[in-house]
Amino acid sequence: MLLIAITSVEIQYLLIGALFIAAAFYVGRIFYRAFFSKTAAGCAKGCGGACGQLDVESLQRTIEARMAAK
Repeated sequence: MLLIAITSVEIQYLLIGALFIAAAFYVGRIFYRAFFSKTAAGCAKGCGGACGQLDVESLQRTIEARMAAK
């Protein structure tokens, strides 16, 4: 049986590599859910509410009302 000696530097490299892979997976999962997930219904929060819809007419009325008030 061959016993392999691993130095502390090699252990550090392995730990750093494992942490890097875990972080890359985590960030990749966030991007995937934000752009490609089919469960989110309309907004980034995935709540399915009307928060993701933009009402342009309502915004225009608000802008015009504030400009008229000045």
